[in-house]
Amino acid sequence: MPWVPPPPFRPNGRKLTDPVGLKVANSANKNFLSNKKLLILAIAVLLIPAVGALFYRFGPEIAIVLVPIAIGGAFGYQTHLKRLAQKTREITEASRIHLATVEALATAIDARDQRGIGHVGRTQIYAVGLGRVLGLNTEDIGALRTAALLHGIGKLAIPDHILNKPGNLTPAELEKARRHSNIGASILEKVGFQGPVVPAVKHHAERWDGKGYPDALAGEAIPLTARILAVAAAFDTLRGARPYREALTREKARKIIQSEAGTRFDPRIVNALIKNLSRFESEIAKRGLDHDGIAESAPSDNHYVEQIKMANREVFSLYELAREFGGSMELDETLGLFAQKIGEFVPFDTCAVYLMHPGASEAAVAFASGENADDFRMRRIRAGQGATGYALKKRETTHNVDPDLDFSYSLTKFAGRYKTLASVPLLAENELVGAVTIYAHQISEYGEEHIRLLETISRIAAEAIGKSLQHDEAKTHALTDPMTGLPNARSLQAQFEKEAARAGRSGSSFQLIMLDLDGFKAVNDNYGHKKGDEMLREISKVIRKQLRDYDFLARYGGDEFVALIPDAVPDDVADLCTRIENAVSDFKLDVGGGHHTSVGVSLGAAAYPQSGQTLDQMVVSADKAMYSRKVSRKRARLTGQPNSGFIAPAPAFDESLIIELDESHVMSAAVN
Repeated sequence: MPWVPPPPFRPNGRKLTDPVGLKVANSANKNFLSNKKLLILAIAVLLIPAVGALFYRFGPEIAIVLVPIAIGGAFGYQTHLKRLAQKTREITEASRIHLATVEALATAIDARDQRGIGHVGRTQIYAVGLGRVLGLNTEDIGALRTAALLHGIGKLAIPDHILNKPGNLTPAELEKARRHSNIGASILEKVGFQGPVVPAVKHHAERWDGKGYPDALAGEAIPLTARILAVAAAFDTLRGARPYREALTREKARKIIQSEAGTRFDPRIVNALIKNLSRFESEIAKRGLDHDGIAESAPSDNHYVEQIKMANREVFSLYELAREFGGSMELDETLGLFAQKIGEFVPFDTCAVYLMHPGASEAAVAFASGENADDFRMRRIRAGQGATGYALKKRETTHNVDPDLDFSYSLTKFAGRYKTLASVPLLAENELVGAVTIYAHQISEYGEEHIRLLETISRIAAEAIGKSLQHDEAKTHALTDPMTGLPNARSLQAQFEKEAARAGRSGSSFQLIMLDLDGFKAVNDNYGHKKGDEMLREISKVIRKQLRDYDFLARYGGDEFVALIPDAVPDDVADLCTRIENAVSDFKLDVGGGHHTSVGVSLGAAAYPQSGQTLDQMVVSADKAMYSRKVSRKRARLTGQPNSGFIAPAPAFDESLIIELDESHVMSAAVN
């Protein structure tokens, strides 16, 4: 029977000779009846002569005195026996409760460390078995029983994110983890354990070669019980799954233990384990503690071990979640991580993250994963529409309502495909940034635990999403022209480098088109800068409409624009320039009073890499072609000669050529 701390009860105020009172209890239970008979016999032997002497001296009248005394003595004796039996039962029950409490505590500690049921029991069988094989005395065997149960108690002081970290520990984390043996010994000393229990727990992490902790003891200087416990605990730990690795087979665990004999472990103890391993495993199997047996009859989610494991997994995962979110600034990365973490805790078939701008009345799906993700990605929903819209409008979680409510306004083809949904609003610093909605058809409803976890993850993620949105907004401002909303010159440089790299890899080419508005200065002078700004915005839209979706248009500065046109031959570029020229000329801006104004545009194109290999070189080449086009148009109006083409001549770029751009090449303004 396992060895546990002494119970508070001490008969006659004396300390029990055995720590848990089991010896007293067992002796009383086994010998109670025989002791009673011997006591009665002894009393009879002593009393019969004394009673005879009294009768002889005082006569029969003495019976009047002796009978009440005898009756009272018998009654008192029976009462004493009953009390003794009751105390014996109390001691036995207290011992049982103490034992069960210690075992439950040890199992709970291991559950926190993500170990399942059976680890402490198996470790105890290995340790006690090794102690017997090695000829330890009764006290040391009892110490091994208790130490095997409580060797991990010091881990209560180690944070979950260190205990359950899947990767390697940092030096600081390793130092923190190594404190558990000293802490465990301190706890057991405080409880009052006697004998070799405390040394066994304190030194079970020492190494045979002296490189262990906490005191770097080596060889025989390490207490024998600690050396035995080290081998027993290590072997069973290798056989079980840990957060940082899968469970090992019996053969692989055996080889690892043998390989570390003489360095980490006492070789004599390792040899004893290997020789007697089958016998130990047979005992483990009889008690139903073998790894395969426990796996086949795994405890339900309501079992306290699973509850503790789940709680600590949640704490660790949320810590990791906060840490990962804290290091994520890119919005797409943040949203992807968000959906991934939801999937680790809450089942879903489709997850959609809706984001909305401050003051907006609708939200768009910024990220979707799972089934039908492609269909969800471009979806928009107004606040108040469907279950998600309700969550957005009320800022309240909604769940287990008809999912078809979400498909009444868009994606109607998904009506009837899902059984339930849950939608949680995303609030960052009390500002609504969107909502996350999960849809499921494999489960009929989400439970309270699902919603609690979803809300917890969403609360952490919302702050990260808010920061990512701010980062995205700042990044957009840095790369966007605030007047037209087009990319600016900085963004143009980055895009040019991407196109140049792509062209270099594929051996292809692309075209750079320079566009300069003709007559824009006259709009500013005649109608003011507000109308001039409006003209820039509208002309940028006109130009953008003539380009393909994957063409790139940027405002270069003032009234100049630059377009990057990949995978286009010269004839296609010439046709595009003509269309842009005509579209800009056809546009009329209302300036009030029934009047309109318009501008023209001059264009020049340069091919990469023929006309240059840097953005500056390409811009100069395209601007040169544009200037030639302007001059030829003016000459054509005066002399009737044909215009020159849009594309810069093929000769290589002359790096000594410097062209200074100014307003002198603005030819005319078209004002109506």
